Amino acid sequence: MSPAATAPAGTGPWFRRYRKTSPPRLRLVCFPHAGGTAQLFHGWPALLPSDVELLAVRYPGRQDRLAEPCVESMSELADRVTDALADHLDLPLVLFGHSMGSSVAYEVATRLEARHGISPARLLVSGRAAPHHARRTGLHDMDDDALIAGIRTLGDLGSEAFDIPELRELLLPPLRADYRLIESYRPAAPVPVRSPITAYVGTEDHGCVREDVMAWAGLTTSGEFSLRAFDGDHFYLVPREGELLADVTERLEQDGRSPAPA
Repeated sequence: MSPAATAPAGTGPWFRRYRKTSPPRLRLVCFPHAGGTAQLFHGWPALLPSDVELLAVRYPGRQDRLAEPCVESMSELADRVTDALADHLDLPLVLFGHSMGSSVAYEVATRLEARHGISPARLLVSGRAAPHHARRTGLHDMDDDALIAGIRTLGDLGSEAFDIPELRELLLPPLRADYRLIESYRPAAPVPVRSPITAYVGTEDHGCVREDVMAWAGLTTSGEFSLRAFDGDHFYLVPREGELLADVTERLEQDGRSPAPA
């Protein structure tokens, strides 16, 4: 039986929940990239174990939250997602973020520890340098054409939509808001989390310098950090979805345990 996507029933506006046939033993919470949507993860449930429930984060200002204002502050976004997760802490959590989503996932992990005494079983970060090593691009201050050209250098994930005036008008505001959020976020002394951290990167992702990605190792007190590279650019996770999910599944098999107290 194919997984069914549901929202907001039982999850509120913040998550799209994918249910499978078996009672879940673990929740995988997935955070999209700048300008991205929960749709990025729609194919994942079919490649995950049947007892893993996926919650894909739905940022305001896009798709069925189009009427809501975009969030342009990391602290506000992480606070609101953490609040929304408060009703979903009955199972172990693993957090996965891609690009900007990696930093949001990390900030949510710090809040889960501080506010709820729960450490995610693992933090999976993809296509993003550690927060204190991220390099600014200034794209959020550039005009629309320069912003679009800048994101196209990362890889081609649906960028043809920007060539359609009606879609461009819908897509640009959340993209610019997300870039403003992530480029204004640079904690000088980020707090380490207890969760083990696994970092993923595309071999041709020229925006991710290896030493900056390796710096995630300093943000876990567990002593467990690993880096895995896949062929591809910043959006390697689309063509390499099967390989990535095989690796994620292996990590989840290790992590289906009770949440650890902070």
